Amino acid sequence: MSVVVKICGLSTCDTLEAAVAAGADMLGFVFFPASPRHVGLDLARQLGDQIGSRAAKVALTVDASDALIRDVVDALAPDLLQLHGKESPERIRAIKHTFGLPVMKAVAVATADDLAALPAYAAASDRILFDARPPKDALRPGGLGVPFDWALLSGLALPVPFMVSGGITPGNVAEALRVTRAGGVDVSSGVETTPGVKDPELIRSFIRAARASEETMA
Repeated sequence: MSVVVKICGLSTCDTLEAAVAAGADMLGFVFFPASPRHVGLDLARQLGDQIGSRAAKVALTVDASDALIRDVVDALAPDLLQLHGKESPERIRAIKHTFGLPVMKAVAVATADDLAALPAYAAASDRILFDARPPKDALRPGGLGVPFDWALLSGLALPVPFMVSGGITPGNVAEALRVTRAGGVDVSSGVETTPGVKDPELIRSFIRAARASEETMA
């Protein structure tokens, strides 16, 4: 089973190059000022040009307006839009129609009740990303380094591919994949030394561990 590996929250040329060289399938860029991983449009354009066609570019926004998404699309030319806020299925469809790009919707998970909206989101999206539900007083919806109970996804069947994120590290990514049988993993804080600061060696270790797990999931 081939696993899609996404490194999210990249913001420097060096860490981006480390992720590409290690074989990341997707590279994520955060357009949300409250996040320590936020990148401006000029930097996004530079990093997007550096990637070229070597990996898929993912633009992460949080309840963004059409105007902001348009600026992001113009700067990064993403292959995929990641919606990490409270966007409704109707809003997802509208974004897909307006921008003509596939959408991955992040779904926050803490209990089984959080999966109730899955059918509607899966019908509107091209891919689902499961992330840990943040505390009520959190200032951002992801990148907090906290896992959820992966067993909640055990045996899950969706009509679209899904990925798992939230507190995943080089040390536990194999277990996350074993329990969830997800088609992909998304990491941000798990390959950082401090919030927003990616570590090239942690990136390489994470991708190695994810790739090694593919053999056991075959």
